[in-house]
Amino acid sequence: MSKKKVVTSLLMTAVLGTSVLAGCSNNNNNNASSSPAASTPAASSSASSSPSESAGAFADYSKGFPEKVNLEIPVYERAFEGWNVTDNYYTRWIQKEFGDKYNVNVKFTPITRASEVTDYEQLLASHKAPDIIFHYDMPQALAYYSEDVLQELNYDEIANYAPTYWKNMSATIEQYGKVDGKNVFAFAARPAVDNFTTLIRKDWVEKVGMKVEDITSLEKYNEMLVKWKEADLGVGAGSLLQNNYIYSYGFRDWPIDPKERALYSDLGVADLTTAASEKFLRNLNYQYNNGLIDKEFYLRNDDGKIKAEFVAGKTGSYGLYLASNTDVITATLANNPGAQFAVLPPAAGVPAANKPQQRAYWPFGFIMGINYESTDMERAAVWMYLEWMSQPENLFFLQNGVDGQNYTLDADGIAVKNADFAGESKLSNNNNKDYWALVTESALYADPAVTRKAYLRNWAPVGYEYLAEDLLKYYEQTAEFRTPDAMYSVVLKNVSEYKADLNTLFQELYVKVVLAPEAEFDATYAAAKKTYLESGYQEILDEKQAAIDAGKFN
Repeated sequence: MSKKKVVTSLLMTAVLGTSVLAGCSNNNNNNASSSPAASTPAASSSASSSPSESAGAFADYSKGFPEKVNLEIPVYERAFEGWNVTDNYYTRWIQKEFGDKYNVNVKFTPITRASEVTDYEQLLASHKAPDIIFHYDMPQALAYYSEDVLQELNYDEIANYAPTYWKNMSATIEQYGKVDGKNVFAFAARPAVDNFTTLIRKDWVEKVGMKVEDITSLEKYNEMLVKWKEADLGVGAGSLLQNNYIYSYGFRDWPIDPKERALYSDLGVADLTTAASEKFLRNLNYQYNNGLIDKEFYLRNDDGKIKAEFVAGKTGSYGLYLASNTDVITATLANNPGAQFAVLPPAAGVPAANKPQQRAYWPFGFIMGINYESTDMERAAVWMYLEWMSQPENLFFLQNGVDGQNYTLDADGIAVKNADFAGESKLSNNNNKDYWALVTESALYADPAVTRKAYLRNWAPVGYEYLAEDLLKYYEQTAEFRTPDAMYSVVLKNVSEYKADLNTLFQELYVKVVLAPEAEFDATYAAAKKTYLESGYQEILDEKQAAIDAGKFN
């Protein structure tokens, strides 16, 4: 596809206002020099040569670029109160420590977390996209590739300008970064850990004569919701399903059938027609019709709206990435001084006869491509930036802040956060992750035991360490049942073509199914399946089946 056609296509998509968001949750401990390598390409293999390569050697930028380079880095805008995502203590520190050193003007481009694909499409259409095009999940990354908005990469160039980063990530890049035989993607590291969890009002659970640890199945969870309603306490949380389609995992058969998973499991396209989806929707229909969940769940289309219901004491559950500086607990206590909190057991969303299946992350964090409009020097600046951030001292500073202000080191060498610090160097509400996630998805220490202790410190507000303990406990207990989606080695064109429209259609159809009277569920669901299949989903399934038959997946 020509770039002119790409931009036109993206502009049309942006005008239509579609949005697709896929997935949301490691450290680089090498001690290589922080100065980019300069003279000779590394010995790694490469399928393409770099335009900046000259006579077998890359240009030397170790003392800075000969002219000012504008480096535009994407960063998630999560609407944290009082936080300017593009101009804060850390963005200014990055400019001083990296930008000024190498004659680079570092600009941060905000990407709305809840509508990131739409944001990227609009930026690409207006030729204002950042130098890095990132996403957490491969289907959308492949969609960008199929739209011809990514450069082909020279892995020798990455190794030259970012030797530490390359050493850390080369195996992952070389295994997963090729598409159609071309070097396309680089990655951030991702350790096997996740701090996403669901909080539940422990005081509500106990007021109705139950214990949190006894909520061992969906049936028990529904029983609890009924008791909440009878006691006039509140309801379970609800939100609009959009962008991340992992809702049916707990309703799937175990053990998995790899080919069936490859056919139906897709983070960006809902599996509306499967038996697992039917079971999920039937339960949701029951909860809705019996007043057990937020009656206006379909209006809760961003985290702020979901959180507000929990903070106000209207709902008794809330999903979040647990962090030491999260404000949801204090905000809830301000409205409900007697509130108590616990981690909801993962089996609470799973029928008693099923296993607590969950989607496992692929073995990488951010998937990153280079904007097709980025110049040779801008591309080199990207690798130099990843190299600079890969240095342990720079990464540690971005993750923890200023010693003696944001944290103090304990006897294990762990940075213990000062929860009350509110000075200029205050971290963002997710510990600055949206900046350092370009190289790693989670902070690590050299000793795994120390890392585990650090998780407990970094994930739980003071006085709520047990929340992080339970989060890790449940994560370890369910490890057997976490499996990743299949990864195709070919571009699925029908997925790219229909995904945005199906995303919108799914929201319309599934809400209609959930809101239908219980007696009309079967007929409403059957009609929804037919509409969904005829609107492009059948073509996606046919294309996937052909790829599966050809062995083009793993």
